[in-house]
Amino acid sequence: MNEFRLKDLLEIKNGRDYKHLNDGSIPVYGSGGLMRYVDESLYDGKSILLPRKGTLSNIQYVNESFWTVDTIYYSIVDEDKADPYFLYNYIKLLDLEHLNSGTGVPSMTFGAYYDVPIILPDLTIQKQIAKVLSDLDAKIEVNNKINQDLEVMTKTIYDYWFVQFDFPDANGKPYKSSGGTMVYNEELKREIPEGWEVKKINDIAKTGSGGTPLKSKKEYYDNGNIPWINSGEVNASFIISAKKFISQLGLEKSSAKLFKKGTILMAMYGATAGQVSLMDIEATTNQAICGINTKDEKLKYYTKFSLEDMYQYLINLSTGSARDNLSQDKIRNLNIVIPEENSISNFHKIIEPNFDKILINLKQNQKLAELRDWLLPMLMNGQVTVGEVESETNQNVNV
Repeated sequence: MNEFRLKDLLEIKNGRDYKHLNDGSIPVYGSGGLMRYVDESLYDGKSILLPRKGTLSNIQYVNESFWTVDTIYYSIVDEDKADPYFLYNYIKLLDLEHLNSGTGVPSMTFGAYYDVPIILPDLTIQKQIAKVLSDLDAKIEVNNKINQDLEVMTKTIYDYWFVQFDFPDANGKPYKSSGGTMVYNEELKREIPEGWEVKKINDIAKTGSGGTPLKSKKEYYDNGNIPWINSGEVNASFIISAKKFISQLGLEKSSAKLFKKGTILMAMYGATAGQVSLMDIEATTNQAICGINTKDEKLKYYTKFSLEDMYQYLINLSTGSARDNLSQDKIRNLNIVIPEENSISNFHKIIEPNFDKILINLKQNQKLAELRDWLLPMLMNGQVTVGEVESETNQNVNV
């Protein structure tokens, strides 16, 4: 092992303002991640992006032409001493929050980064470990791309059938475009296909909100194994795991409720208000979430899409100056168009396999990420070898 300071391994560079640039294909990164695409690059090649302000834990890696803004540094790695991808993963393991020099917004200086101690194996070993890690990340990225395509496909079908009303008619032709009868609905103030209904969410689903066990009661959380979701986690299509857990006693002694797998969650407060996720686990939630269980299983995915389409309307409905607020009553009383039975059944049959594939990929990615995060320290201290890792990966992860 070789001991260094970070200043021995890379040179840190400042980001710059990008507002004068035109739209293009070159990504612009800030401390929060990708911001936009422009027509000029600041640097081209392998680089570790180190936050200067904001989210100090969001260290990023790029291997392409890019631009960075002034909230994040980019770096030029000395590849004679360090493999850039290995070093990136190494730095991600470090707790750098204690180096924060900001009094309000977290911030980092060149000096704080440069003085970080780094212990590296020989360059050959670094490259071998980096190859294992990058292969795992590449598999995760492939799954992400497949999921993006599947989500676009299913949303396109939903839009075509239930927004444009061109679902297949009795002859297999697009309903509205082929002259299908449309009827004006007084509640919605617009036309919907003949035979379709308008109902309240309360008519088609059971709803409920959660609760938060007292933080002062350790026994409500210690050794807890019941997943507990907060509203900030309602920001993805599916929730397959929880970051926090409560105990059985915490569940019994609070207003938290156990929602079944397949529950649609809608955030009611804060930054994610109006956003929707579908749970693939049994879990409790905090009081800032409304759980929605459709009485008819076939309406589950359709309702999820319909609620997502209401996002802007929901934000306009919300109250409160400091944060956006919805309520269970408002959600229960939302109007939702209910297609006739044949259309909703066919839609469910078509898209359910797509969502099943998305969930398989998400769970596989979770396993791959856990394996990747476990591997680096194990490889670093020699507890496992690269050969053992490759064998274990091939045996236990179907990719």
